[in-house]
Amino acid sequence: MGKRYKVTISERSRQMLGAHVRFMAGKSVSAARETQKQILEAIRSLHTMPARFPFLADDYIPPNKYRKMFVKNWYLVLYQIREDTVYVEYIVDCRQDYSWLIH
Repeated sequence: MGKRYKVTISERSRQMLGAHVRFMAGKSVSAARETQKQILEAIRSLHTMPARFPFLADDYIPPNKYRKMFVKNWYLVLYQIREDTVYVEYIVDCRQDYSWLIH
């Protein structure tokens, strides 16, 4: 079995996920639960081979700082790998303006 990483979700990421789920629950509670489940399962999967996802490339982000994982078409999870820990920093709904992140 390969190396296993500890996965840590920042408070900011937890708040972002909560906001996405609350918004979606206004439309469909079952869809909100399913989306939350899928995002958390994807994040948990980072305990093995977290480097399988590419780096986020943007002029305003230092090279090789964040890796990006897309979940369920619309959600972008940004994280860093340091030693044996994966740090989830942002969970972004790509349907919303997230230029604040890269400027």
